[in-house]
Amino acid sequence: MAAVGGESTLRIVWVYPDLLSTYGDRGNLLILARRAQLRGMPVETIEVRSDQPLPTAADIYLIGGGEDGPQALGAQRLIADGGLRRAAEQGSVVFAVCAGYQLLGGSFFAKGTRCAGLDLLDLHSDRGPSRAVGELAGEMDFRLGLPPLSGFENHGGRTHLGPGVTALARVTTGIGNDGETEGAWHGKLLGTYSHGPALARNPALADLLLRWATGVSQLAPLDETWTDRLRTERMAAVVAARQ
Repeated sequence: MAAVGGESTLRIVWVYPDLLSTYGDRGNLLILARRAQLRGMPVETIEVRSDQPLPTAADIYLIGGGEDGPQALGAQRLIADGGLRRAAEQGSVVFAVCAGYQLLGGSFFAKGTRCAGLDLLDLHSDRGPSRAVGELAGEMDFRLGLPPLSGFENHGGRTHLGPGVTALARVTTGIGNDGETEGAWHGKLLGTYSHGPALARNPALADLLLRWATGVSQLAPLDETWTDRLRTERMAAVVAARQ
């Protein structure tokens, strides 16, 4: 966290909103900033377009979803820029959704062509036999200490995890990576196929990212009336869909 005016400021970067920002993923930036501010943390949010250099001294980097063309272009520019790799190597938090999640791996497919990813997570993605669309739910990896995942997915890819990463969740509804696992994490890097936006539907996950970024082991509790209502509504929809 950067010291500004004697106080430590949480710096959150929204990576390439001009290319990677579908299904309300910018909401992840709003949720993180709001939950930090409600706890008295000074916050600076920075939106970096694809024609701008990526700062390397921020605390959290967010990458959203996108179509094939923007995803491939985003990967090319992030590789050439090198800023996200340097930030990750310095211990910054990276949270990526859908196309952003795929491009953190070694490779992914866009418009039928295999594209190089950033190789920050030990995984690769290819095309699945059908498109995964609908509610996504799963039991989170117990080491994260989080309640069940709630989200919405819309993607044609399938992601294959290597031994260097751990699945974020075990799928109970939807497809996620492959119908069995969803997302991946290693260190302070975490990816998911969950839109919604993900951090609105999973506030405990948002707080995990804040703890990683600040080094604080326990955050002050917040009034979760509205987030609990949202989660209850979406979980009920999942149960109804199964019946």
